[in-house]
Amino acid sequence: MDALARPIVPPVPKVHARPVNPLQLIWGMSTNPLTVWSEQDFEILVQKNQVLGRENWLVNDPAWVRHVMHEAMPRYRRPLASARPVRPVTGDGVLLAEGGEWRRQRKMLAPVFTPAHVGLMLPHFQAAAEGLVRRLQGAATANLSAAFHAATIDAVLRALFSLSDGADRADIARLARGYIERAGRPNIFDGYARSHEDFGFALASRRRFQRRWTAAVDGVVAARRSAARAGPHRDLLDLLLAARDEDGRPLPDAEVRDQAATLLFAGFETTSRLLFWAAWLLSLDTLEQDRLRAEVRAFPPERVTRLEDLEHWPRLRLVLLETLRLYPPVVFLLREAVEPDEIDGQAVSPGALVWMSPWVIHRHRKFWDQPDAFMPDRFAGQPSPWTGAQPYFPFGLGPRICIGASFGLAEAQIVLASLLSRFEIGLSSSRPVLPVGAVTTRPDHEPLFRLARA
Repeated sequence: MDALARPIVPPVPKVHARPVNPLQLIWGMSTNPLTVWSEQDFEILVQKNQVLGRENWLVNDPAWVRHVMHEAMPRYRRPLASARPVRPVTGDGVLLAEGGEWRRQRKMLAPVFTPAHVGLMLPHFQAAAEGLVRRLQGAATANLSAAFHAATIDAVLRALFSLSDGADRADIARLARGYIERAGRPNIFDGYARSHEDFGFALASRRRFQRRWTAAVDGVVAARRSAARAGPHRDLLDLLLAARDEDGRPLPDAEVRDQAATLLFAGFETTSRLLFWAAWLLSLDTLEQDRLRAEVRAFPPERVTRLEDLEHWPRLRLVLLETLRLYPPVVFLLREAVEPDEIDGQAVSPGALVWMSPWVIHRHRKFWDQPDAFMPDRFAGQPSPWTGAQPYFPFGLGPRICIGASFGLAEAQIVLASLLSRFEIGLSSSRPVLPVGAVTTRPDHEPLFRLARA
């Protein structure tokens, strides 16, 4: 395929000529939400309708998305169905907190993710990237989806807890990935539950996980507290233990655990998927891959010592930004109205569901030139395109925009740069890889990639 003649257009699930019927919608949402969209969904800006007797909105207009997620945020809440699968991992951490409690936690966590503190994590990312490259040495083919999972779990455990090898690290990594792949997947009972405890018979595996997970993270926090180590911060746990609440008091162990667990969960899964989809696109567009390799060789990953050094890889950043457009980590943001509101001149009733899909908005016909094509240059000159009025929401938006966005991007840049500096990657099969909307945007299968020494 000639990447210079026309841009690469990766395959996607079928887009229906007409809106799907309710049965197709229910089936699609339970198997792969990316299969329920019709052509008109990528053309309209705001749509209101009734689905199974409930008021539903599809909001694609960036201004109205910002209204729901920012200006009118108190009038909406996260539905229970989207929170239930996540709570066993994150507990009462910032990801699921609401209202005043969320504001308190967000204010407390903001100093943890300053550029200076993200810069402290670079050696951890480099160590994880070197581990990835070392494990791939001598292999002719590799499952890069699994390899990126291992590398990003390694990176976040190093950055969060300074854990490299050992039983604690292996147990936490196994628990985290196992939950994502099995018990953590949303199910039909989540959609009908009225509380986190409803349909208890369907929660047994989540409860078993939560007991083990809580004990594992609590053990690491307790060991660090008992060490009473003085000196400069070396990881995110040090920063959490040093954080102070609004009253000046240190955080209790339970909150440290829940914040640490939230950062772990959010930090490895989304970055792993970003790396997979970037590798998939670069295996289709070998000319772009060659350009990145030349950029990385001009400033090798081992020379990175501070966050500003990543500016030596502007092309790599463009590729990651375009990957996040085509394969956003979260395929839809869902909010339930708790008070009356108005969208686009129409009344929103309490109880209405408002759907805002980065998948749809990032491929909307009114916002993007060749929306399904892989064109990294569309982000040239935009250092932070997720801010302002752009129809681009890979990290959420408004006050609840992902607090660890710079952390994840820095990790992804170092890991991908390390891989490309050592290997040329290609595909072992012509079978297309289709995205599936789950906890994150995952591939429908994990292809083997060819590896050749660069």
